[in-house]
Amino acid sequence: MNPAYTKSLNELIEQFAKLPGIGPKTAERLAFYILKASSQEALGLAQAISDVKANIHQCGICYNLAETEVCSICSDPRRDHEVICVVEQPKDVISLEKTGLCKWVYHVLNGHIAPLEGVEPDDLTINALVRRVRGGTVKEVVMATNPNLEGDGTSLYIHSLLHSLNIRITRLARGLPAGSTIEFSTGNILTDAILNRCEI
Repeated sequence: MNPAYTKSLNELIEQFAKLPGIGPKTAERLAFYILKASSQEALGLAQAISDVKANIHQCGICYNLAETEVCSICSDPRRDHEVICVVEQPKDVISLEKTGLCKWVYHVLNGHIAPLEGVEPDDLTINALVRRVRGGTVKEVVMATNPNLEGDGTSLYIHSLLHSLNIRITRLARGLPAGSTIEFSTGNILTDAILNRCEI
């Protein structure tokens, strides 16, 4: 806390500094930007933050981000609801959608199995995925977990639960470098991975 700043300014700097990738200097710059901005601009930012926290929740079907009970992807009749793409995080949905190739629907696990971090299968939405596959007309499940130890382990676990259900189980092709994440992959890499997905 800087004694040269007011209490409110110090508090704003502290709040910005809690954001990932924001150091003390950047937090200070952001706080001064807000201080110099018009009241309308500053309050617009505050309202947008409030709206995100108040309005966004998980889709009742796929657990992606939504502002209604069912997200826009799950409610889209043009989507192929017989193909479910399983991802770890909502950010992965965004990355895959940017390729323009994905006509399927999704299932967001909200993480990956990591016993050393205390994340077990029941902490994810895996049981909901199994119920979804059993209760619908699903013909293919595309595993799009990250190509690293945790993502592959999660994929294998899900495969063990689904392999007896007479559906096709594929994974994105290994155009994705081992140890990387979907979120930071380029569009070209994701395009190759989607088009060349293979059986597990």
